[in-house]
Amino acid sequence: MKGKDLHKKLFVLDSHCDTPIRLLAGYDINIRGEEGHFDFIRMEEGGLNAAFFAIYTPNTIEPDTATRRALQMIARTYDAVEASNGKAAVALDAQDARDNFESGVLSVFLGMENGLPIQKDLSLLRLFYDMGVRYMTLTHAGNNEICDSCATKEKRWNGLSPFGEEVVKEMNRLGMLIDVSHISDDSFKDIIKLSKGPVVATHSCCRAIANHPRNLTDDMIKDIASTGGVVQINFYPPFLDSEYAEKFWPLCDAFEEAEKRWKEDPVKYIDEYEQAKREMFALKRPSYKQVVDHIDHVVKLVGVQHVGIGTDFDGIEVAPEGVESVDKLVVITEELLERGYSEDSVKLILGENFLRLLE
Repeated sequence: MKGKDLHKKLFVLDSHCDTPIRLLAGYDINIRGEEGHFDFIRMEEGGLNAAFFAIYTPNTIEPDTATRRALQMIARTYDAVEASNGKAAVALDAQDARDNFESGVLSVFLGMENGLPIQKDLSLLRLFYDMGVRYMTLTHAGNNEICDSCATKEKRWNGLSPFGEEVVKEMNRLGMLIDVSHISDDSFKDIIKLSKGPVVATHSCCRAIANHPRNLTDDMIKDIASTGGVVQINFYPPFLDSEYAEKFWPLCDAFEEAEKRWKEDPVKYIDEYEQAKREMFALKRPSYKQVVDHIDHVVKLVGVQHVGIGTDFDGIEVAPEGVESVDKLVVITEELLERGYSEDSVKLILGENFLRLLE
């Protein structure tokens, strides 16, 4: 079967999409957008049946502010789904998603990126679960009350905190998936020892291919598989390719500085902002084929049952060549078939592996 024909029949799931950031900024994802990577129109065109919307809070804000932001993001997500007039629905489990698929309805799941909004209160964790949050990334780019981040030189806990151990146990009890993306290697080791349920990386790549602390070592990939979990490959180009990353990071830093000044004074700094943006996008990016390189690497290590895709769309400045937005996901299916993957294997990679965890 040709890639496009197979892709239409598959259940395709993206385990990490940062679109709630854009919802907070006032964007309407019920119309086809010129900006960002995702809206419901492009989701349908790309054959994506389910997307986990990341309820993201930065480590730089106060816990009360984080809790409010998380609530606002959840509320905006429900509003966007309601405004779709039946095109999309919030899903709480695998059966919801399968029922929606059969009815031609798009599924939106909720995941929480950074445990900051639960503060030091397990009742808040339970409340967010009741609101639909089905996984939690324990921290982001800083250490929090739960564990350390891979992004910080100075570690606070050297792994999980005592409260973090309680969080892991409660997430296991609730059936909420533990996401190890962004956390430190020591935190990862503690979770593997402690968790009684599957552990996932909802948007991470392979350190053996691109040596970055956000990526997973081969041993970490094997540990995730040993829990029955899944590694969902991130589409962020600097996590895909080390050579690209070396050239990209200085351009990205310059862009972020220019963007910050532009937001403070759009008229004065528009030229500087546009120039920094052009320079960042002019750098030749890794292609969708390198996304599949990372999928290949996981498959060779632990088998086809433990890998999927977590694009990080709307949370990344640039996307791989050939898959610049959600409507172009068919190229992943085509490339997997081109490399000799069976239709059954493609089905597992593009959605069924993660659905299994939700069951």
